[in-house]
Amino acid sequence: MSKWHRGLDAPFVLPYIMKVNNGDHMATRSRIGIMLPDESILSVYHHWDGYPEWLGRILKTHYNTREKASELIDGGDMSCCWTELPMDHNGNPSEYGPNYYSQRGEDCPPRLDANKYDYLADGEEYAYIFTLDDEWICYDRHQFEENTMPTIAEIPSAALAV
Repeated sequence: MSKWHRGLDAPFVLPYIMKVNNGDHMATRSRIGIMLPDESILSVYHHWDGYPEWLGRILKTHYNTREKASELIDGGDMSCCWTELPMDHNGNPSEYGPNYYSQRGEDCPPRLDANKYDYLADGEEYAYIFTLDDEWICYDRHQFEENTMPTIAEIPSAALAV
């Protein structure tokens, strides 16, 4: 597994250049939200690999209940929601889970938007919502295209190996 998937800090310029020049999926920024009973959305920022083929599959595989989605979002903004953390005394991963910014001393609590339209109006490349029907929906915000509305992006159904 590359160091990018482990959630380690890295210079922000190189992944961005690789994304723009090569179409690589590094540092694909996203938001992860949960719809509340009043249809407001509580969400967090997710920095690495936000495209549906990775993050979407992780959410559907590991955060597939309202309780698990809520717990993930309660931690606040993160580098990655599924990474090898923490390391044991030999430097080996002892479990998988989110790498929150709060673990490095930052205060980045969840954001509350009044509705889906406000949630999708300003944000990252992909936006995920755990719906009131207890399923994940992904929106491609077409961030790098002018005058384009968000569209639903398919989340592949196959689980990842981890």
